[in-house]
Amino acid sequence: MATEPPEDARNSADTHPGASPGKTPRTARGRATMRRLLDAAAQEFAESGFHDASISGITRRAGTALGSFYTYFDSKDAIFAALVRDMSAQVAKAAAAKITPGSSGITREGEALAAFLGFAREHKEIYRIIDEAEFADPAAWRAHYEGTAKRITRRMDDSVAAGTLAPGDNEVRAWAIMGMNVFLGLRFGVWAQDRSIEEIVSATTALLRGGMGNNR
Repeated sequence: MATEPPEDARNSADTHPGASPGKTPRTARGRATMRRLLDAAAQEFAESGFHDASISGITRRAGTALGSFYTYFDSKDAIFAALVRDMSAQVAKAAAAKITPGSSGITREGEALAAFLGFAREHKEIYRIIDEAEFADPAAWRAHYEGTAKRITRRMDDSVAAGTLAPGDNEVRAWAIMGMNVFLGLRFGVWAQDRSIEEIVSATTALLRGGMGNNR
């Protein structure tokens, strides 16, 4: 992709969160209520875990009536799946907002990493929610990672086309970079924030540019 916003728009249809079938809100007020429910669900699942979380806990946090929940979601499983999609969409949106128009290659990957680290520091709950999804909703869990890898692959395809990245297996590269970003976010976003984002990005982009070998 040439710039991040077009890629993000292209991907939003794949990851945009939604209500249960037939329950999509049709008004601004309805969309705001569903947003409150999703935000409350993020807190409930992050603090209690999937199995101990409850619909009543979600509505209590959201400040809505129990009936409002069922206006948009069929079950706890349904809002959890929507929440995983929502978190994926938020990560994509955060990257789109931070990438400089026209940036490409390793510079662009560094900007995307900086955006993710910032998001992880502000939304530590994403790690528990995604981890829980492996068992609570394996399809949503897999879709989250596959969708992220596809976004990175498209970025790299565009960078190769622009001549700012050497040709290579961009699918393998994308999964490798995603794995690196996930654990950097865990160490320097969730566990501790003892290193600056700029420092982490500098070390990471240096690795991507020059590798670690000494030609031996």
